Amino acid sequence: MSDFDARSQRPPEAMGGLAKGLAIIEAFSVHKTMTVADAARVSGTTRAAARRCLLTLTELGYVEQVLRDFRPLPRLRLLGGPATPSDQLAYLARPILERARDDLQESVSLAVLDNGRSLFIGRAEAAHILATGVRVGAHLPLYCSATGRVLLSGLPDADILRIVGPAPLERRTARTIVKIPELLKEIRSVEANKYAISDEELEIGLRSLAVPVRGRDGKIVAALSVSAASPRIRVSELRKRFLPILAANADLLSQRLAVL
Repeated sequence: MSDFDARSQRPPEAMGGLAKGLAIIEAFSVHKTMTVADAARVSGTTRAAARRCLLTLTELGYVEQVLRDFRPLPRLRLLGGPATPSDQLAYLARPILERARDDLQESVSLAVLDNGRSLFIGRAEAAHILATGVRVGAHLPLYCSATGRVLLSGLPDADILRIVGPAPLERRTARTIVKIPELLKEIRSVEANKYAISDEELEIGLRSLAVPVRGRDGKIVAALSVSAASPRIRVSELRKRFLPILAANADLLSQRLAVL
């Protein structure tokens, strides 16, 4: 008997809508993204019913919608078992990311150090989505991204050199810092200033600002960041208008982490 046949033979008191929703939730353990059509197929229901379920999960913070695709967020994984530290951090950060996004009218993200790269574990999208490749689950190189430099700034030089590695750094743009002494100097500046700016070093046309989020012991556990198109936002505006807002929200998240 197929799963669809089994679902069609439920007793009268069974909650069909809940069963369809659970079928969609289970499917996210296999599929990284799903469209409405995908969700309808795996749950054996109509597209209209699948769409309602996905929109409900989006509203509740279990999934996010990016164009036609729906992607699971850390909160969805909390349904399946014990949360990882990154899951807990992303869950705590969600309302703060949304608040910062609303204040800045730009997409705001949260990243952690993961196997020598920045891993994005949370994001609040602005109305105008900037095509940066940044999404939950995406990675960026540490040496040329604002988030990466913030995450590295809490480490001694020896650890930075070990993580960045001895191989020549890729020059992503003409502005990318690729010489190790210059990179270390920049990271120490980030440590002193408590923020990092990547001005078209990762990608032409993209400027990013990141600030540290600290755990109970005061160590950097994540980087809160905002990215904007270079033609719209100047570096001076990142410092004068964006930095106070982003830093205040990072401090708020740090305070919440301190009481866990």
